[in-house]
Amino acid sequence: MLRGVIPPIATPFIEQEIAFDKLKENIRKLLQTELAGILVLGSNGEAVMLNEKEKFHVVEAAREIVPSNKIILVGAGNESTKETISFINNIAAMNVEYALVITPSFYKSSMTQEVFYKFYFEIAEHSKAKILMYNVPANTALNISSETVAKLSEHPNIIGMKDSSGNMQQFAEIISSTPKDFSFFIGNAPTFFTALSLGACGGILAVANVIPNECARIQKLFVEGKLEEARELQLKIIPLAKAVTTKYGVAGLKFAMDCAGYFGGELRSPLLPLKENEKEEVKKMVKEFY
Repeated sequence: MLRGVIPPIATPFIEQEIAFDKLKENIRKLLQTELAGILVLGSNGEAVMLNEKEKFHVVEAAREIVPSNKIILVGAGNESTKETISFINNIAAMNVEYALVITPSFYKSSMTQEVFYKFYFEIAEHSKAKILMYNVPANTALNISSETVAKLSEHPNIIGMKDSSGNMQQFAEIISSTPKDFSFFIGNAPTFFTALSLGACGGILAVANVIPNECARIQKLFVEGKLEEARELQLKIIPLAKAVTTKYGVAGLKFAMDCAGYFGGELRSPLLPLKENEKEEVKKMVKEFY
């Protein structure tokens, strides 16, 4: 069973091209912390901005330096079932064991729970990597139901899920209706402590790119039964966690990484960097931890 805190790695750009040396440098530094591993090609990795060749190069770069005792997850969702399976099997050939697959969303009116079930089931049937579902309504404007997740969790090749819906009732329903070895990750840092209380195995948290040890410590304290300390640290990280996600998005995350001694770098166009007043706000938040 996968567990622990995993950051969705940002993809650094210099003059709109991927800075692979900086990417590797960030990963090396992050893996020297208490993090359980990394996720590449997630929402915060600007995966939708990359072509397929670039995506494979990012996976190669990460696979090269992630040791066997750390988890490597790869965002692998495409709109079509066929292309998703093809991509997953290509990364599986690169010694990637786990693929995170986002719900398809372009044809929203057609994306029923039946479609989601068939999409994930067929992928699980034909993929050479283990599958984790990814539910992120803020980006897709769609939600996979707890009932659909429960049915899919019966498939031996679907081993977990990242849920960024923020719906705590749904979190509880999913955890109560899936096997005990189902790896349920929360994708919202402000609700990390609550999710752990409900039985989550860990968090895939953007803010862990900036304050990795603090995020990992929340789970460590929780496991040790030091609930008040865990709760206090949870409350402390909320402003920064919101700034690098819902408030300022990838621009906020990359600037916060720069402030914390990592390399955030540019965003790929058409995304825009923070304005000066926004930078000052984020800088103050990061200084609370450094």
